[in-house]
Amino acid sequence: MCGRYLLEDEAYADILKILHNLNKTADASVFDNAVRGDVFPANIAPVIEDCGVAVVKWGFPHWKNSGVLINARAESALEKKMFGNPLRERRCVIPSSGFYEWAHSSGCKLKDKYLLRRPGENVLYMAGMISTFRDAFGNPYCAFVILTTAASDSVSPIHDRIPVILSQDEVDQWTRDDEFMQYVLHRPGPDLSVEMAAKAD
Repeated sequence: MCGRYLLEDEAYADILKILHNLNKTADASVFDNAVRGDVFPANIAPVIEDCGVAVVKWGFPHWKNSGVLINARAESALEKKMFGNPLRERRCVIPSSGFYEWAHSSGCKLKDKYLLRRPGENVLYMAGMISTFRDAFGNPYCAFVILTTAASDSVSPIHDRIPVILSQDEVDQWTRDDEFMQYVLHRPGPDLSVEMAAKAD
């Protein structure tokens, strides 16, 4: 999965409905500091946790440079020092309208930009985790990463990885159930709709 996803206004409305159905408290004001439209690494975006909804920075700080780590491979995340404890202790769900991938056109150096969505649904839910870090001034902040898995057949012609995707009725289970977490980390990804978005910026 590449480093950008889409979060449209319709998705924000659906998030509030889902939280209400799960008896988690939230109102629209919680999203005041969250980005809308294209979400880039280091942006602040909404995530659903066991306790409700929060707005969190996308990307764990990189241990080698000033960049951020935005994804973790589902197959090995539990074994990694940076990801193991957050995955066991603070899982989250990242709502989106879809995510982007780029693929080279045949015989062309320019990349084609594709938007991938869950067919027939306004929201595509991605599995992730949260951890707490400190900034350059010593202030604590939270950040999330998105788990990825092998691409489904509908995506593999474009890219070999996709987010670990949850259905709406799995959102609460992902944040609470350790056995379900183990199952999700190893199941194949769903088929997605693929549409041309625009040439890469």
